[in-house]
Order: sequence, then structure tokens, then C-alpha cells
Amino acid sequence: MKGWNGRLLRVDLTKGKTAVQEYSEDLAHRFVGGRGFAVKLLWDELKPGTDPLSPDNMLIFATGPLTGFMLPNSGKIVVASKSPLTGGYGDGNLGTQASPNLRKAGLEAIVITGRAGKPSYLLIEDDHHEIRDASELWGLDAFKAEAALKEDHGRAYGTLLIGPAGENLSRIATVVSQEGRAGGRPGMGTVMGSKNLKALVVRGTKELPAHDPAKLRELGQEGYQVILKKDNYNFWKRQGTMATVEWCQEAGTLPTHNFREGIFEYAADIDGNIMETMVTKQRGCPNCNMICGNVIEDTEGRESELDYENVTMLGSNIGVGDLQQVGTLNRICDELGLDTIGAGNCIGFAMEAAEKGLLDLDTAWGDFEDSKKLLTDMAYMRGVGATLGLGTKKAAEKIGKGAGDFAIHVKGLECSAYDCHLCPGMALSFGTSPIGAHHKDAWVISWEISSGKRAEYGPEKADKVIEFQRIRGGMFESLVACRFPWIELGFELDHYPPYFEAATGVKMSLDDFWALGDRVYALIRAFWVREFGGKWDRHMDYPPKKWFDEPLTKGALKGKHLDMEKYDGLLQVYYERRGWDDRGIPTKATMKKRKLEKEAAELEKYVKLN
Repeated sequence: MKGWNGRLLRVDLTKGKTAVQEYSEDLAHRFVGGRGFAVKLLWDELKPGTDPLSPDNMLIFATGPLTGFMLPNSGKIVVASKSPLTGGYGDGNLGTQASPNLRKAGLEAIVITGRAGKPSYLLIEDDHHEIRDASELWGLDAFKAEAALKEDHGRAYGTLLIGPAGENLSRIATVVSQEGRAGGRPGMGTVMGSKNLKALVVRGTKELPAHDPAKLRELGQEGYQVILKKDNYNFWKRQGTMATVEWCQEAGTLPTHNFREGIFEYAADIDGNIMETMVTKQRGCPNCNMICGNVIEDTEGRESELDYENVTMLGSNIGVGDLQQVGTLNRICDELGLDTIGAGNCIGFAMEAAEKGLLDLDTAWGDFEDSKKLLTDMAYMRGVGATLGLGTKKAAEKIGKGAGDFAIHVKGLECSAYDCHLCPGMALSFGTSPIGAHHKDAWVISWEISSGKRAEYGPEKADKVIEFQRIRGGMFESLVACRFPWIELGFELDHYPPYFEAATGVKMSLDDFWALGDRVYALIRAFWVREFGGKWDRHMDYPPKKWFDEPLTKGALKGKHLDMEKYDGLLQVYYERRGWDDRGIPTKATMKKRKLEKEAAELEKYVKLN
């Protein structure tokens, strides 16, 4: 195979052994890479019902056939596992030097099982693979641990690691790289910690095996130039995702006070305009020429890399209206290895629970000092943090007394930063996301609001969610490449089939990539159903109760809320378009159409397929 290395690394931490394995062309051609590889490996090899924190769970790091080539935004990696936060399929992606290094070490993926007898890290240097002692790194925050590893191995090495949150099995722990890049919201850092694995350190020096290297270089250079000439490029370079704060405030979708409202009194104090006056530097992922990481100084003079999600979830959602204070909370999360979205949700949930007298916690909206303490307690799983660190779903179940009514999640994963009281299409996107409530697979909110049909529940909204899922969650997550050039600057999708062909020699049209996306989504849904023992119904795809039952009380959208009957009708349209039954389970015919006949037969051991 060209484009693909055709090899993955197996790591058994219990036995202390590593082994390189070749994988089949069928895996490459049917699932391409990244998320596709991850879900197929988990489906085939993970024993159903495995405890996510047991040694038997699999932790997978997977690149794709475009990773590492000099193509726009090709420096990402997918990390996946059975989630300790949701109990279903979990993954995330992050930009890191480990991505091109892994590919140049002759590998596409790493599959990790077992649990090391002591804190360890995995060292990969081309064909040399070694499990090393990490006892001196255990307990260090992610920044200090990474600095120590860079000092030992050199700055050319890529690193993936966890902080104290992962070590202490906080369920909202992420995998961190490059002092602020993070991924794996459904507890991927937790799985890493459960395996006594502090870090991966990767260096590769080999030539990537392109089918047509000259053509690929030509296409890449052309692509970079096209991006530079896009109309929104200069504004993007100044604000990146932070421009979304002002946009969401104007649209009434800015999460405020645990998604109680869609506007925030101090939005102008945490938006992209104020950030522009404070930026000290910018950071980006490998192979990116539209970098989005804006760095400011926090309240203690330390660097903090901001984007929309962490600013709103640690800002407006908990009532903090000072950007430097938000920067401090964000820095703490990055050091501890906590998901900023999950953490902001958990604090917002705790503040509302305290307000209602359901939690013995002396705090209030906007309390900066209490927020800092809660973040640390969640990472170390102590005090109230031991409950909140389980995530809002499980925390609400422990608290009881109706706390679940204001726990903002889907399937156990906390919602990212878009209030959907009057955005049924985006609510559907959260409801049907393959990992729980995340925006990365189908960010339809901008289209929905600009369509002029924001309040409507028409079938075109289900169609748009599926369209975006095929592009963002299917093609980009499997190639593996960043979606920002397309979604933010209008970089045409037609660039990607030629990239893929020049890299691999395999022709795939955009329609072929959409079929890939449908196959991946069907298998991920099958994985969820199997892990829940076949006990599955459409209520698993409902967004938070608050959006239906508690209307907005402020701004132009005062009194607005989702309609349950209409949402359920929209969900039904989504199921019909996907070829899933009324429960939200792919039918036999759909599994056959997606070339998943063997997987369908396995699934029928747990649930009858229609």
C-alpha cells in the first residue's frame, strides 16, 4: 500500500511487550484511518461489557493517510476507547507533533491494552519501541511532565500525555500535548491513567510512502495558497474561534449560568475583540497555515491558549466575566488535563445545585476563587470534586432530588458551548453525535440561524445534520485532517479526493467519502447498542431536559424553548434518512448497504434488528 504504512503497534502494558502488526488492505480501504480504524478495532477486539477502567479496555491512537504530508492542516491524531464517562464509544482529536512523527516512524496507529505495574511511558523512535519508567513524572502537571520529557529526548519528539486528572481517574480527563492542545473529551485521559501510562513520546525520521509524491507536493502547495487568499483569512488569523463569542451573544446562543440563558451581561469582556488587545503570541498545529491558538497572560502572568469553547464554558456558563480570570481557569485545566468543556459544565451544574440547595457548597455565579478550587478538586477527585469529577450525569444521579433536570449532557457527555433553546437543528446534532453532546461532528448552528428558519423543525435540518456528519465526522475524522479550512474559510471539499488519490493511489469521490461516513456512523451506533446490552431506545438521542422545560427569560428570545413533540418528529426524520429504525438502531438492510453484514450478525446477539 502507498499512503498508508500498513502497520500498527500493539502494546501490552501488563506484559511489558510491544509488537508491530501489519493490517489488511480491506481495513484501509473500508475504514481509511483515524476514527474509522478506531471503531473497527474496538468492535472486532474489545469484549462486550468490558469495564472502561479495566486493563482489558483498549486505548487507540490513530492517524490517517493524509497525516504528516505537507497538506493543509494534516497534523492531527484521533484518540479513542470505550468511554468511562458515557459507557459507549468515545474519541477526540488533537493537533500535535506526535502525529507526523508517528507516521514517519512507519506506523498508522497504536493499540494499547493492559495496565503497567508502575507509572510508565511509551517511547517510539522509528523501529525502536520501549516501555519506560515514568515514576518521576507521575504527579507532575502536564506542562511540567512535557518539559521534562522534552529535556530528556529533545524538542523534535512529539508527546501525548496526561495530567493529575487522568492519574486520579477523573472521568473528564483528556490527553494533552504542546501546552494547551487537548483531545478526548469522553475520558480518554482517564483510560490512559487507568493503565498507569503517563505519556507517549514519538520520533520518526522515515519518508512517508506517497503514491505520487510530486503531485502531492504540488497539490499541497496550491492548497496552502488558496487558503491564504480566502476572504476571511485575515480576520480568522486575528480572532480564530473567539469571534464566535460575539456572534453567539448576538444570536442568543451563548451558554450562560449552566445554559439557563443565551446572553451574558459581560460578553464583551470575554469576546474576540477584547482578546485581540491582549494576545501575546499565537500557536498552531503541525502543517497549518491558519493557526487558531491565541495566547494571553492570565491573572498570574502565565500563558493561556484560548478558544471559543474554553472561554465560554469557563466564562459565561459559570458567570465569570473577566478574560484574564477565564485564562487562569483554562490554564489550570490544561495543566491538570481536564476537559475545559466538561469542567465548565460541571462547575455550572454545581453552582445551580448549590443555588437550589441540593449541594452543600458555598458558592455563587461568577466566583473565580471557588471555580479554581473546584477544578483542582475535580482533577484530584476529592471532596465535592469527587462527585463532580464523575461528570454531570453521574453526579446528578448521586445527588438525586431532580438534579438530572439541569445536568446538561447527552449520553453522559457534557454539551459544548451552544445554547439550543431555539436551535432544534443544533439540538439534533448534539442528540445524535456519535460520542455524546459534542459540536465537532455537525456544527449546523450557523447555517440554521442564517437560514431564516431557525425555529422550524423541517426535514432539511435532519438532512443538514447528516451532511455535516458525513463531512466532519466521517471524512475529516478518518483522513485525519482538520475541518477548519473548509468550515471557517470555505476551502473547497473538492481538494480532498485528489489529495487522497495522490497519497494512496486509490480513487474515492466525495460520494465515496460520504458512504465511508455512513459506514463509520452505523458501526459506532452498533457499538453503543452492543455495549448497552441491546437496551436502547430513542430517548438516548434527546438533548438536555432544560431546553424543553425551562424557557429563556432574557433578551430577544425570552420565552423560547424546544418543543418535545416536534423534536421527536425531527429525530424520526433523521432515523429514516439514516436507515435506522424507530429505536435509533441501524436496520439489517442498512448494515448490508454499509458493507457491515458480519457486524450485523454479531449485533443480533444483543438486539433483534428490523
